[in-house]
Amino acid sequence: MAEKELERIYTIPLRSAKHGPASKAAPRAIKVVRKFLARHMKVEMDKVWIDESVNHAIWSRGKYKIPSKIRVRAVKFDDGVIEVSLPETEFRAIREELKTIKETKEKEPILKREVIEGEEKKEVEEETKEEAEEEETAETEEVPAQEVSEEVEKEETSEEKDKKEDIEKEKVEEKEPADERKEQLSQEKQEDTQIESKTVKEEIGGEEKTSPSQDTGKKEEAKEEK
Repeated sequence: MAEKELERIYTIPLRSAKHGPASKAAPRAIKVVRKFLARHMKVEMDKVWIDESVNHAIWSRGKYKIPSKIRVRAVKFDDGVIEVSLPETEFRAIREELKTIKETKEKEPILKREVIEGEEKKEVEEETKEEAEEEETAETEEVPAQEVSEEVEKEETSEEKDKKEDIEKEKVEEKEPADERKEQLSQEKQEDTQIESKTVKEEIGGEEKTSPSQDTGKKEEAKEEK
């Protein structure tokens, strides 16, 4: 771990970052901070590491309205790297912590792959075992299933036969009263025809009886006239 070599607090003016497009004021301010510390601490710009707290302070009012100045703490290490943070925050070697985090993250994917491969193998083995067990259970269940299906078919056939017999009985019962009704209607028609024929004969006989009396009346009238 690198040791502290130099620690200083600077007040960096940011007015020069306001010249130019307002939409790029905040990125220019960070460049100004980097140049200022590289010049005063006699280090290259690539070795200036800026903490998130400084970035948040510059972007606190948005990228258009940056502060006119910022107070910063710069710590120089043996390896020539400068860490920049706000003086209000407690100093801690953030760069070292980030390095350890990055190293662990770089190692994690390899471990994850190994773990994932092992889990996949276990899952495949479990799936194959389950499939084999399902096949065995299916084979054992096929025979009783066939027997059950045959019994069900027999029951269905017997039920269908019973239903057909019931339907035929109902049809026969329906036909019998229909035949009786037809016979009754035919008898009624015959009776009606007989009654009509009798009435017609009576009417004809009455006319025949009245006709000779009418003739005699006419003859008497003719005699009186004479």
